[in-house]
Amino acid sequence: MLDLRPIGYVIGLLVAVLGASMLVPMAMDIFAGNGHWPAFAESALVTMVVGGFLALACANAMTEGLTLRQTFVLTSLVWLALPLFGALPFVIGATEARFVDAVFEAMSGLTTTGATVFTGLDDLPEGLLLWRGLLQWFGGIGIIIVAMVFLPELRVGGMQIFRSEAFDTLGKILPRAAEIAARIFWIYVGLTLAAFLGFVGVGMGAFDALVHALTSISTGGFSTRDASFGAFRGAAEYVAVVVMLLASLPFVRYIQVLAGTARPLLVDSQIHAYLATIGILVVALALFQVAGDGRALEPSFREALFNVTSIISGTGYASTDYQLWGAFAVTLFFFIGLVGGCAGSTSCSIKVFRYQLLFASITAQIRSIHSPRGVFAPHYAGRPVPADVLNSVTAFFVFFIVSLGLLSVALGMTGLDFTTSVSGAAATLANIGPGLGDHIGPAGNYAGLNDAAKWLMSGAMLVGRLELLVVFVLFTANFWRD
Repeated sequence: MLDLRPIGYVIGLLVAVLGASMLVPMAMDIFAGNGHWPAFAESALVTMVVGGFLALACANAMTEGLTLRQTFVLTSLVWLALPLFGALPFVIGATEARFVDAVFEAMSGLTTTGATVFTGLDDLPEGLLLWRGLLQWFGGIGIIIVAMVFLPELRVGGMQIFRSEAFDTLGKILPRAAEIAARIFWIYVGLTLAAFLGFVGVGMGAFDALVHALTSISTGGFSTRDASFGAFRGAAEYVAVVVMLLASLPFVRYIQVLAGTARPLLVDSQIHAYLATIGILVVALALFQVAGDGRALEPSFREALFNVTSIISGTGYASTDYQLWGAFAVTLFFFIGLVGGCAGSTSCSIKVFRYQLLFASITAQIRSIHSPRGVFAPHYAGRPVPADVLNSVTAFFVFFIVSLGLLSVALGMTGLDFTTSVSGAAATLANIGPGLGDHIGPAGNYAGLNDAAKWLMSGAMLVGRLELLVVFVLFTANFWRD
């Protein structure tokens, strides 16, 4: 029988830490003098007490490392438990949100999706706005560690191709996963500080700069304004683009740069493909606006660059309603959200490397059809790709497409229209944030959706953030057999 006590111990510690972090927005509300700090005090007390007691109750079971099955269960339950407690300030605080809305917002935050059910952000207390930013910041650092330490070992979605990269290549420099996590944390903190200084340097207020630094480095997309980045036009958009790009590159490359070797960063084919894709899309959309609407080149380029980077990285900021750019732009934005950034980053969705592996496999298959006697093996980064990696990537694509279809149908059954159902399924399963249409498009939010749709989308955000297979494997009978 699976021993759940080690899982409970880790979850209890993380819940207690989450409760302690609520003291930060509490202090912000005290400093702002808006009188909303008791909501965070109560939430912090409840969260720390529950987490602390859970950890103490399970502490006697932590004698050795987790098994593979325990790791699968822990990875899923952490992303289920933390949003439940992270929702408390939304229920108790100024928003007085219903439970479904509070959980949706907290899940969107910790999975760095960026879909929101709150309106009137401009008037919310500073503590709540900061809490939304902190949730995304925690989710961003959490998913990097999961992607670099856990997913390769769990052999999920082709991530095992990076096992040697994260551990063997770094070999003598970083022999243990804990050291990798520590390096990631300090790099993450450093990039967040740089983002804050960059936003302040272009004229953004200190509080807005802080929250947007937290939500851009995590590619989360929560803003302090209802207009999102439409309230910060100009130089701030360029700063945000740089931050989103840095956040959606593999963090293992930054570790290697600090270790004294920048070559892996410069020759990484995944990074080349990602940046080339963004460049092509930005040029196409900018020229489309200039030629079609007669707009000036600089604002067309800036808006195309910002919104393409935001959607493809899964950040989900919007500086304008790009649905007004025409059918070509709308179709393009729908599909680029399903691309995603690089593996081992804070970005979400399918990820560039999986497309590279898929195309390599298709190319090899076409060549073998053309030359039946030849032997053609798919290659990635100059190395042949093992069969188990290709099988894992293929399984991921199949699961993603099937999940997207089933979720779209389920959302349609709740009463949502076709555009909202399909784009909402894609936006939450791929953790993009904004969907399409009048309700959940870049100029709207998820507040008007029915409760059933919100619960379905909350589940989709969790499943999508953990690369689908981590969660789905828990529903198989073989997993629970001893």
